[in-house]
Amino acid sequence: MSEHSPQAIRAEALESLLIEQGLLSESAVDETIALFNDRVGPLNGARVVAKAWCDPAFKAALLEDGTAAIEPFDFQGGEVQKLVVVENTPEVHNAVVCTLCSCYPWALLGLPPTWYKDPAYRSRIVREPRKVLTEFGLDVPAGKEVRVWDSSAEVRYLVLPERPAGTEDLDEEALAALVPREAMIGVAVL
Repeated sequence: MSEHSPQAIRAEALESLLIEQGLLSESAVDETIALFNDRVGPLNGARVVAKAWCDPAFKAALLEDGTAAIEPFDFQGGEVQKLVVVENTPEVHNAVVCTLCSCYPWALLGLPPTWYKDPAYRSRIVREPRKVLTEFGLDVPAGKEVRVWDSSAEVRYLVLPERPAGTEDLDEEALAALVPREAMIGVAVL
């Protein structure tokens, strides 16, 4: 959201009004922003992906039961009570959507992007996934299967992207820095 978008202007006005009326403090706003920037968000998901790339036992556990596998991380923010992790491979590309609203693993990916909540994305990715992925700049080869997973209030999905070639010497921290949120939703690759 740009600084001058209608949504940003409304959010700023609402924040100012709530602070002015004593219903919200600036420190509470700062704490909430820090929570989503530092303790909830795409970096958490990227850390999980990097660990899976480096640790075959963790990867197997993650693919078997994502919720149990990430429990030791003690992520804040919720929405991972039933986490299913789907792996991109040379044969299969996965993408995630919530066709009803915007169910999403907040603790791993932070706030959902605006496009994820857009009705056009929610309906079109199911009907014409290759076309939508192309609009994101991702051309999935014709021979590669595309699977679309529908998140719900009961199940959240995370895409485990393919590890990029040439990263064998990188540690988990360096690998995590390579993983954008969009790759964990399946609308981008590394």
